[in-house]
Parts: sequence; C-alpha cells; structure tokens
Amino acid sequence: MGNKALVYCQGLFGESDGKVANGLVRYSEKYQILGIIDSTKAGMDAGEYLDGVKNNIPIFSNIEEALNLLKVTPDQFIIGLALAESYLPDTIIKPVKEAMKHGMNIINGLPIFFNDNKELKKASMEYGVKIYDIRKPKPLTDLNLFTGRINEVTVPVIAVLGTDCAIGKRTTCMELVKDMRNMNINTAFVATGQTGILQGAKYGVPIDVINSQYVVGEIEAAVVAAYENEKPDIIIVEGQSSLSHPAYLSSYGIIKGAKPDAILLQHAPKRKIRVDFPFLEVPSLESEIELLQYLSKKPVIGVTINHEDMTDIEVEKYTKQCEKKYHIVTADILKQGSSKIIAEILRMFPEVSKNNAS
Repeated sequence: MGNKALVYCQGLFGESDGKVANGLVRYSEKYQILGIIDSTKAGMDAGEYLDGVKNNIPIFSNIEEALNLLKVTPDQFIIGLALAESYLPDTIIKPVKEAMKHGMNIINGLPIFFNDNKELKKASMEYGVKIYDIRKPKPLTDLNLFTGRINEVTVPVIAVLGTDCAIGKRTTCMELVKDMRNMNINTAFVATGQTGILQGAKYGVPIDVINSQYVVGEIEAAVVAAYENEKPDIIIVEGQSSLSHPAYLSSYGIIKGAKPDAILLQHAPKRKIRVDFPFLEVPSLESEIELLQYLSKKPVIGVTINHEDMTDIEVEKYTKQCEKKYHIVTADILKQGSSKIIAEILRMFPEVSKNNAS
C-alpha cells in the first residue's frame, strides 16, 4: 500500500474537531501527507497556519484542485475530521466517492464505519479501491482482558492525561517522545486514539470503540507489548478525554490498564466549555489534579499547556503562576519546548538517565 496521502478536513483544519488532520500535519511516520482539503484555508501552508512554521504541505479547496496542482494522485484519502452528526452526511460521502473515482483508498478514522455503508461499499468495489475503518474493533474473541501482567513492567510509565477532549495530549506525547529519543533515551509510545495509530504508532488501539469490558485489558496488553518488544527506558501513554468528564470512561481505563507511575496533565487555561458539550464547564486544574492523584495514587508531576486563545505573554504569565500555586513544573511544549518537563521526569525517575548512560 502506497503511503502518499491527501487529508480531508473541510472547514475544521486547525480546530479541535480537525485534530486528526492537525496531528498528521505535525507528525506522521506512516503517511507522506501531500495536502489538506479545506476550502476555508485554501492557498495557505498547513504548517504555517497551524504552528506559524511552513512545512510545505499545501491546503486545497477540493480534490480536483489538489490533483491538478500536485500533478500526482495520492494513494490514500484520509478522513481528518470529527463529525457532529451521528450519520454520514453528503459532505463526507461525496468527496469520499470522488477520491475513490480517482483510485484512492479510503482511510476512515470515524466511529461510523464506511464498510457498513452500502453506497460507499458499492463505490469501492466499482472503482477497485479499499476502505480501511481503523476504529473498527477486533472481534471480542481477539480482545484482551486484564491479566495483571502490567505489574511485570519495571520501567517508568508516564500517562499524559488532560482536563478535556481534543486539548493536545497526543501532541505533547509526540513532542516528548521525539525529544527524549533525540537524547538517546529509548522511549516507547502507546497510542489510545485513532490519530496516534494513523501517525504510525506501533503500539496501542483506539479505545473509545472497544467493549468496555476489554478496555483495561487492551491498554495493559499494549503497554506490556511495548515493554517486552522495545526494552525501553520509559513508556509514554496517550490519554483520552479527562477523568472528570461525565461522558467518557477512557481516562479511568488508561489509569487502570497502564498503571502509570506518574502523570502529566494537559490543560487549556482559556477553555471554559468542554468540546462538543456546551452545557459542561471545563474543570479547574486543581480539581483535576486532586481527582487524578486520588484515583491513581500517583503524582501529577507536570502541567503542559495548550495555548489556544492565549498570547505568548499570557502563556509565560500563566506558566509562572501555575508553578508558584501548585509547585508543579509547567510548560507549553509547542512554544517553550519540552526540556523542563523532561528534566522533571528524569529527576523523578533517575534510573532512566542512568540506563541511558550505561
């Protein structure tokens, strides 16, 4: 399967519901991202729009424009957005069928499976392309129940959890993993969502579509596999949602399955309302820290900031205030780098750097 890909994110690139596309633009081991489809930002550079730094991934109005300007047909068409609807609207079906017509396979990260849609399944057969529903869970007979083998993992496990969904947990994970590997620290990463899997994570599973009885076991199995296969110095586990979120069980499953030795907490200081839940307020940082530490019996050793709607001056001010108030290392990794957070991890777990030195 070729790895050149076009990512569809109409109207949502750079937004919280475009986090799949955002993540693929920032980091992808599995696919070579040739462009983004979002007519509201057409003509812009995706990296410059997202992070202020050009990465030569163009944003196009539609598939036709993309193919004309790229002079090559991508192998894959990736759905890089989240839906507000519980069904497949024409705004998804039409571009997917057009991509199929041009010979592109479809990579679908939505919880609505394209292979179950008669119209799309028929079109895929007509045009001789494949549909990959990456969030479709394995049969129950292939899923893992909790075994307790997580207790055999002897290297530090760090979970990056958050105060809300789509708040930057995975981005923080990827930056930490990249920077620690650059320090020659053997760092394993366990993904728990579709974007991490799409980016090329070797270990993990999108847990939000798994039967609840198997969530803890699947996370445990992924962490144990990463430990046994990679012989890492440290394991970073991606979080989902937040522990206090009334609509999701994901964080609790991660705490039970991964049994983290410490937690990093991702927080957006200016975000007041939870994503997709306008009637729910984002909890205070203090209350989430208390809840996490009470249930996990492990410390929150760092706060990582999502700078949405914040100026650089506000980020610097909040970072200092947070450290003074909570006595916890705080940093916006995308703006301030990861060195302070990594230094705290190594201070808490000196065996990681000792293993590296040896």
